[in-house]
Amino acid sequence: MTREKQTRSEQREAARAKAKELREQHKKGEQRKRLALQFGVGGALVAVMALVAFALISGANKEVVVPKNMMFNDGIKIGTNLEAFTADYTPAPGKAGANVPNIQIYLDYQCPVCQAFELPNASQIESWVKSGTATVEIHPISFLDGRGSPNEYSSRAANAAICVAENSPNSFFKFSGLLFKKQPVEGTAGPDNNALFETAKEAGVLNEAEIKDCIDEKRYGTWISDITTKALNENVPGTQYKLEGTPFVMINNQVFKTEVNSDFFSPARFAQFLQSYVVN
Repeated sequence: MTREKQTRSEQREAARAKAKELREQHKKGEQRKRLALQFGVGGALVAVMALVAFALISGANKEVVVPKNMMFNDGIKIGTNLEAFTADYTPAPGKAGANVPNIQIYLDYQCPVCQAFELPNASQIESWVKSGTATVEIHPISFLDGRGSPNEYSSRAANAAICVAENSPNSFFKFSGLLFKKQPVEGTAGPDNNALFETAKEAGVLNEAEIKDCIDEKRYGTWISDITTKALNENVPGTQYKLEGTPFVMINNQVFKTEVNSDFFSPARFAQFLQSYVVN
């Protein structure tokens, strides 16, 4: 059967109908794309929200690793022969038994003023403690990250010190002193973790592999953050004092202060302060 030729009017109507059909198909295609995009974005948002929730829950449930040898108000105590007090060991009594003066130092290893106190006083404190004339408690805290320490040297150095305190406690006093001798210039990145480990080896630490892992994973980072917040916002335990900055130095819970600022760094002035607590 021969199909009749369409008139020009019929051709126009057919073209309009075809164009309308194509527009409808295109419109439906665009709707499908938008839905797919919405589902894709929605799925991505759900995935991101799930990851955030997981991270928050994981962070909340993450166990804070608490060091066992920082048992003197979150500090470590060093006694005769520069040996550390631990849960399993007590150094020999000093010359006056348990009544020797106890030096307490709150410090930040990135703090230049702490270094200014440490370097001139280190040798006499070492002599007093080694001979049993005094004990010393060292309380590392960390509040200078992000200011003087672009790569968080303040908390990394504190963590390294605690790693040594936990795994080679009798090396702690020497390691702490070396950190101040090698203190980076304020505002610089500071030694990396490998350099901190090399300093630990220089201090003669035992258990090197464990200390290396501890430094690299920043094992005590959360604990350091927690005790720093506590130290800066609460009274020093057993006292009515709050930290006015670092170094914060006491003997038997009495704050070391001087009328002249420069005297604070004087070994002779600090020795005079200590003498008033020596039992003869």
